[in-house]
Amino acid sequence: MNESIDVVVVGAGPVGLLSAIELTLAGARVLVLERLAAPSMVAKALGIGPLGSEALQRRGMTQAISAAEELTFAAMKKFTDQNGPDVRGRGSRFSGHFAGLSLIRKDAQKEPERRPHPVDQRAVEAMLADRVHALGIEVRRGCDVTRLVQQEDGVEVEWTSPADEGPGRIRCAYLVGCDGGRSSIRKMAGFDFPGTAPGMTMYQAVAEIDHPEHLLPSGWRRTSGGVFSYGPFPGRLAMLDFSGPPEDRQAPVTREEIEAVLRRISGKDVRVKALESGSRWTDNTRLVDTYRRGRVLLAGDAAHVHSPFGGQGLSLGLADAANLGWKLAAVIRGEQPDSLLDTYTAERRPVAETVLANTLAQMAIMRPDPQSGAMRELVANLMQFDDVNRFIGETMSGLATRYDLGSQRDEVGRLIGNRPISQGDDGVSLYDVMQDGMGVLLDASTGQAVSRRVAATTQRIRCVAVETGPSMLIRPDACVAWVAEENSTEGLEEALRRWFIPH
Repeated sequence: MNESIDVVVVGAGPVGLLSAIELTLAGARVLVLERLAAPSMVAKALGIGPLGSEALQRRGMTQAISAAEELTFAAMKKFTDQNGPDVRGRGSRFSGHFAGLSLIRKDAQKEPERRPHPVDQRAVEAMLADRVHALGIEVRRGCDVTRLVQQEDGVEVEWTSPADEGPGRIRCAYLVGCDGGRSSIRKMAGFDFPGTAPGMTMYQAVAEIDHPEHLLPSGWRRTSGGVFSYGPFPGRLAMLDFSGPPEDRQAPVTREEIEAVLRRISGKDVRVKALESGSRWTDNTRLVDTYRRGRVLLAGDAAHVHSPFGGQGLSLGLADAANLGWKLAAVIRGEQPDSLLDTYTAERRPVAETVLANTLAQMAIMRPDPQSGAMRELVANLMQFDDVNRFIGETMSGLATRYDLGSQRDEVGRLIGNRPISQGDDGVSLYDVMQDGMGVLLDASTGQAVSRRVAATTQRIRCVAVETGPSMLIRPDACVAWVAEENSTEGLEEALRRWFIPH
């Protein structure tokens, strides 16, 4: 064995790439291994929630997100021009949906500016790949990990690769599995993965329909056969088939299969003339018992799988990566104890539990039976109340997330959104000063007394003077670790020791 590295990340999807970026910014040497020879072109997530997009914005991808959004809006406009003005677009007063109920109102949310972005998974993966390339992170494709052996001081990893390269082997201090819902890393490392078995099949396709007008208006529509949606992009089709899980989920999705399911669920006399892409999922819902076993950690779908309904999975995984990367790097640098990694499970697993629970609830009220329909109507009526609407909105967006850091202040443990921190034409925002992956102190104290105190203890925090308070300590993952009480710095020393000061 002639190679050694700090961290091997298995999986070059969005979660794996962001994990590699976070680790590299914090000083770790990273190698990414990916089974696929090229990025997947299968349509997956169609959008990214607030917390996922904010994780990318903190790492320099704001312009790329905006550009991808413009392409999406152009496609939506094309669909609207072709099929009528029933497409909810940029000016909508709604913000996402719950079980196909597009009733989450922006005016009921505390932070309506923190919104989902209609940027699909392929675009997210492409912008992350650009950042990985800029940082010089090595990504080896066509590498299928076949064996891992944990030892007291590291992990040995073996993989197969294309014939001209032969098998590979490396030793790393830690291994991070970001290899999806059927994770081989999860299985080889012996993680328990309890949950509920699948009971339905969800299809997503881009297809040419002979009479698309028969499938309008766009939006989720329940029928006696299931649920379907056509639009809001040309050819985009989604269907929920509650007759059971597929016999073989790995079998290729064919034009004939999509057509048969569409005709049965929609009840419309339509034909699929051509299939550009098609994929299927189930409502298989599982969560690992812990996100860490020794020196192997999991992130994204490798740690949790659930129905994709509601579009929460991509952001959930990206927030995993943002939480883990800086912590693991701090341990590798020798500045923090190994026990810091236990906070990864403690903070992220409850968030996944919430997502799994709400996706199960959504599936329950999407079913085509009368009982589910009655419950669905009840939920729709409850969402007319602002408090209920806000609760469901914050649950679906992830903005309800609050890690238990032991503070009574509500802001502590929250993931903070972007905000201006200086005035004028050249105003600087919070995320502008977080691009390099460091923590941030927003110091509103007189004479920047807090900054001097922090700078004397660690070089991993950027101190920024602000005109208005309160002073605030923010971790690299945007979690608020401490907030000043008036002019007091009580609790600051504890927060610094917990997250930043070398032990």
